[in-house]
Amino acid sequence: MSVLKTSCPSCAGPVEFTAGSSVVVICPFCRSAVARTDRGFEDLGKISEVVQSESPLKLGLKGEYKGSRFELTGRAQLRHELGGTWDEWYATFSNGWVGWLAEAQGRFYMTFYQPMPEGTALPSIEGLQLGQTVPEIPSEVPLMVQEKGNGTYAAAEGEIPYKLTPGEQFGYADLAGKNNAFATIDYSMSPPWVFIGNMVTLEEIGLGDARPVQREARTVASASMGCPNCGGPLELSVPDKTERVTCPNCDSLLDVNQGSLTFLKTLAPRPDQPDFVAPIGAEGVFPGDVKFKIIGATVRSVTFDGIKYYWHEYLLYNPMVGFRWLVHSDNHWNFVEPVNPADIEMPPYIGKSAVAKYNGTSFKVFQDANATVEYVKGEFYWRVEQGETVRAVDFVAAPLMLSQETSAGEMNWSVGTYMPVADVEKIFGVTDLPKPWGVGPNQPFSGSFYYTWGLLPLLALFVVAVIMLPIGGTTKTVTSQELILPPSTGDKVPQVVFSQPFDLKGNSNVRITAGANVDNSWADLDVDLINDKNDEVESVNVPVEYYSGSDSDGAWTEGSKSTDATISSLPGGKYTLRVEGTWQNWQAQMPVSVKVEQGVNRGVNFCCAIFVLLLIPGFNLIRKLTFESGRWKDSMFGSTDSSDDDE
Repeated sequence: MSVLKTSCPSCAGPVEFTAGSSVVVICPFCRSAVARTDRGFEDLGKISEVVQSESPLKLGLKGEYKGSRFELTGRAQLRHELGGTWDEWYATFSNGWVGWLAEAQGRFYMTFYQPMPEGTALPSIEGLQLGQTVPEIPSEVPLMVQEKGNGTYAAAEGEIPYKLTPGEQFGYADLAGKNNAFATIDYSMSPPWVFIGNMVTLEEIGLGDARPVQREARTVASASMGCPNCGGPLELSVPDKTERVTCPNCDSLLDVNQGSLTFLKTLAPRPDQPDFVAPIGAEGVFPGDVKFKIIGATVRSVTFDGIKYYWHEYLLYNPMVGFRWLVHSDNHWNFVEPVNPADIEMPPYIGKSAVAKYNGTSFKVFQDANATVEYVKGEFYWRVEQGETVRAVDFVAAPLMLSQETSAGEMNWSVGTYMPVADVEKIFGVTDLPKPWGVGPNQPFSGSFYYTWGLLPLLALFVVAVIMLPIGGTTKTVTSQELILPPSTGDKVPQVVFSQPFDLKGNSNVRITAGANVDNSWADLDVDLINDKNDEVESVNVPVEYYSGSDSDGAWTEGSKSTDATISSLPGGKYTLRVEGTWQNWQAQMPVSVKVEQGVNRGVNFCCAIFVLLLIPGFNLIRKLTFESGRWKDSMFGSTDSSDDDE
């Protein structure tokens, strides 16, 4: 590899261009940006030393991307117009590629310069709208505008493949696509340059063994920092990324600029806002087996019908994965992670029945409101302001909540996973967190087991019924006889007649059917089933009545000429029927037909079993409906559909 050596135009110290594509090298002695041109070397001016961080990346680190080896040979540190910095590492590939590995908030993006087809006119930065796609950029997937803004070249080290001018400002737009596609439009030149690539993990680029570097404290050393308002000591957990910090001694909001603190204002919490329940500095292992530390906390609010509703958001940090959030509202907890906006299928409008889709799940809209920062505590990676407002739209599919936050130049999506209080207590090693009240927007219903698995016994009951039906046999007629009740001596004087004996089998129910030749009259029959062996008697009453006629509505009938009654199983043996009756036309004899059947499938036991087995799932179904009603009563869109996706 050829190395171009020269002297720094500013201090005469030796500098080297080791990569053929390098345009600027930062002098390690005087921090001058030295550019090589067709006429020699040019001093572009002094540039600040990069703020060292716990980043796992460093100059000289070697990795592999898509089968090609690379080395990190340069680093530019850029400052966002709203505060915060991000790093862009210059990756020199062995096959001649020139790539940029951007590092922002714990996420990594590998991109490469993409020449635009001849005649392509990209939209101006003013013409870009958040959420719109940019079809002018050739890509395998549509690319959507996620953020646009202005940046400043704040610091650099090593070799840079373009003419970096210290302090120069530039416009940019970040775009996202499905499958982690990523692109940046750089408006620092005309026409704009486009860089296309993907969001990657360190493992995917051969840097899985990289670990955060423990840097020596320098200008941002926490031990040397004091509040400019009260003089109290301050300690920063993430000094290289912190833009705002609050003094724990006097509640001052301070601006952080490379270790220099500036007093902004004294914060005062509203008297009606809830107190923080998790302390700054608390650490715990969260889902994914990642240890996070609470470095900041905010009180945010939304206002409905003149009433403010508050919740807390705790900023979590891990140097390997970046920032996450722990949200606490009405004593319900959510662990919140960022997601790719391009993976969200948004509804055409936000209304009562709006549904967003993500990762194969449909989320129903819950809230669309302006969220305001009421109070802050700790440190933050952006220039947080009291009164800062964004549009927040929440969609729920328990136990998940999908959220969109939109400001003037940025659109962020995140997904929150509901965490029971017991899980949060376990993470932080505490036992006294307040218990939740009401139903959380994405709180899963805990009784699904009972009405889901509780239906299995019902299924088993039907299976048994189908199997037992042929085994139990069909109804069998034991005897069928015609009996004659002689004329009575009065309308209330009963007459009695006996049947011929017959045999009954044991352990089988008995149905007695009695019929009488009544026409617009009645007969009341008492039937006794007598065991001939021991004279034990089972009695049933069988009333028979039948009426018919016609009126203005036509012909009609009422009643029946036969009625039946059922007796539970009796001991096997020989039996006789004793029929005692009174009837309306008592002066004439009354022919009576009697029939005795066994093996009658009444279904009473079956119905009773169904009723008993339905008690638990039915009760829990009522619980679920009540639970869902409690969830959606707090939604600004009401209960459009109380069904849930948590089963």
